[in-house]
Amino acid sequence: MSSPSRQDPGASPPGRFIYRALPGSIWALGCVSMFMDISSELIHSLLPVFMSTVLGASMVTIGVIEGVAEGAAAVSKVFSGALSDYLGRRKFLLVLGYGLGAVAKPVFPLATTIGWVFAARFVDRIGKGIRGAPRDALVADIVPRRLRGAAYGLRQALDTLGAFIGPLLAVVCMALLADDIKAVLWLAVIPALLAVAVLVFTVHEPAAAPRASGGRNGLTLAAVKRLSLRYWLIVALGAVFTLARFSEAFLILRAQDVGLAIGLVPLIMIVMNLVYGAVAYPAGVAADSLAPRTLLVSGLGVLIAADLVLALAASPAQAFIGAALWGLHMALTQGLLAKLVADTAHAELRGTAFGIFNLVSGAALLLASLTAGVLWSVYGAAATFIAGAVFAALAAAGLLLYRPGPRTAARAPGG
Repeated sequence: MSSPSRQDPGASPPGRFIYRALPGSIWALGCVSMFMDISSELIHSLLPVFMSTVLGASMVTIGVIEGVAEGAAAVSKVFSGALSDYLGRRKFLLVLGYGLGAVAKPVFPLATTIGWVFAARFVDRIGKGIRGAPRDALVADIVPRRLRGAAYGLRQALDTLGAFIGPLLAVVCMALLADDIKAVLWLAVIPALLAVAVLVFTVHEPAAAPRASGGRNGLTLAAVKRLSLRYWLIVALGAVFTLARFSEAFLILRAQDVGLAIGLVPLIMIVMNLVYGAVAYPAGVAADSLAPRTLLVSGLGVLIAADLVLALAASPAQAFIGAALWGLHMALTQGLLAKLVADTAHAELRGTAFGIFNLVSGAALLLASLTAGVLWSVYGAAATFIAGAVFAALAAAGLLLYRPGPRTAARAPGG
């Protein structure tokens, strides 16, 4: 794909760490994400084991629950993103989304059947969907174009710090509470409530969402037609990246499969998120100055390595190496994709653009998770990760061979 950021005179020089120039609301949004991820990942690091051992769910059932939950989140992102464009306000939807996430957390430890878990996971992901697109659009509203990569990278780094702390708390609390999963799940309620409080009292959005025209925008055919061809190529690229991986629940299950003790299973997410969080901000800064293709191909290459290591893993140590590589792949690609969406959408359509992007990616995640569950059940764990490596290799080959035409390479208005 093209690399317009090379010619952007406002881009930050490579290697310059400009976190001090980022507005306070970006830091606050990062802290909100951090607290909610502490809560969510504390639960997520134990939930696959809870479903499979305590509630007796099969691998296919876990794949369905993960895929449907993430798919629901993606669908709700479309409507919340478009609504934030229509209203010209985004914070209200963030509070609603994070509030739903907080309300869902107590249901997990109360669950006695897989249906309870499905309902809680569904509501939790709906909340994530509601807040996702408006939050990503709000980041672009707050910061100038030249700082977007750094802003998305910083928010993702703080988010991932929470994803590191959550499983770490799970390991410590499982040890202190004698592997009482339900008791540990109750602790996740506290950081979820803190996330909502920080959002309400410390995040400030601009007086009005930026608009290039006087009319209101919503999820209409006319609005969708205004999105550029380059934006749609980014959407397709995001879907391909998502198809090449699947829910991190399968990383946890793989660690258990190769002999990691149940009380130590959350360590797999700790390792993944430690690498993810450490690299996310530097990768975001790099995205403001380097060609996107370089980082994207690098990310796919790392994903291929992660899949192969996990496919061949015969010990917990090898599973940890695979999880670390998985986190590196996420750090190299996720913030960059968010920046590319913001850069290729009109300012007044950012919410809609992020919503559509996440809808397509969510559908791809549903397909990937269902496929992973079926492959695992029929052919075993190794087949699941080998299939991911093959698809990632095909995606990397396509990205290397693709050469945009002059009109596609032209930069779309980004605001």
